[in-house]
Amino acid sequence: MGEYHEPEEKLTEEAIDYHRIIKSVIEELEAVDWYNQRAVATNDPDVQAIVEHNRDEEIEHACMGLEWLRRNNPVWDEMLRTFLFQTAKITEIEEEGEGEEGEVKEAPASSKTLGLGNMRGGE
Repeated sequence: MGEYHEPEEKLTEEAIDYHRIIKSVIEELEAVDWYNQRAVATNDPDVQAIVEHNRDEEIEHACMGLEWLRRNNPVWDEMLRTFLFQTAKITEIEEEGEGEEGEVKEAPASSKTLGLGNMRGGE
């Protein structure tokens, strides 16, 4: 691939897959931005509808990559559960969840599963 910061032969298959997903999410987010700019810039409603559709498809793809990261890395899982789908100010969410010693408080069990059950299989 040529984009690694470490010698490829030292990387595990898991590290290579992690890299693949990170790069894919980055590329999808770039595409979202490009399509969004095109939608805003055009005066043609048909062009706008097409590029908005394309933008929304790229958002779907980016979210799929983020979900893979969440399922395969406990830090991604924790951070996404902490920050997504909240109503508090984004910059205050971490502060609200910190205990006296700076540790994040444990969320109630019902909020951890999101009502979907165990998606990881043996945990």
